[in-house]
Amino acid sequence: MGDRRRLGIMGGTFDPVHLGHLMAAEAARESLQLDHVLFIPTGEPPHKRQRTLAPADDRVMMLRLATGSNQYFSVDTIEIDRPGATYTVDTLLQLRERYTDSPELYFIVGGDTLMELKFWKSFELVARLCAFAVYPRPGVSDERLKAEAGSLKARYDARISFIQGPMADISSSEIRSRAAQGASIKYLVPEPVESYIAQKQLYRGVIIDDENRMLAYSQHPDR
Repeated sequence: MGDRRRLGIMGGTFDPVHLGHLMAAEAARESLQLDHVLFIPTGEPPHKRQRTLAPADDRVMMLRLATGSNQYFSVDTIEIDRPGATYTVDTLLQLRERYTDSPELYFIVGGDTLMELKFWKSFELVARLCAFAVYPRPGVSDERLKAEAGSLKARYDARISFIQGPMADISSSEIRSRAAQGASIKYLVPEPVESYIAQKQLYRGVIIDDENRMLAYSQHPDR
């Protein structure tokens, strides 16, 4: 696949990180022979100002606990460290400046997010800065995904690869809802994350409205 280093990017609020995130990242790493995957938690995502996120320090710590056993995964706080609203285009430009060896960047997204990429800020530039690794998600047919990928390729010359792996229908909103009700979240998140949520009593007493209950997990649906 060439000598250039291949770097995967997994973005999202990770509120909290769950097994679906990890499965998608590992499937992308294996399928595309990525050298490393960066998990980048958002700081102030413009699409989720209607609800309060768990503190950034807690989201970062949960990510570190979840990824610590995989030598190919690491957590990058580049977006949390940057003030103001978080946009993927700014993150990619920063990463391009940081890595002087110019690695190939692969942004890992769910199939549902593929349908929204064209609405991301400065998507024409985003498509030039990175390729996309699309992981299947329940609810979006292969036909729709392929048609959208073809449209993005024709209009923006977007580079899109489809990756295969176990399909886990897990959402962060479901986990928050269960935690708020005191229900079990075992087998939805890694055990260290489950323990951390219990210890810090995250999401307890949170009011989960119908809109948030319907928010399905997708990496950066709003960028």
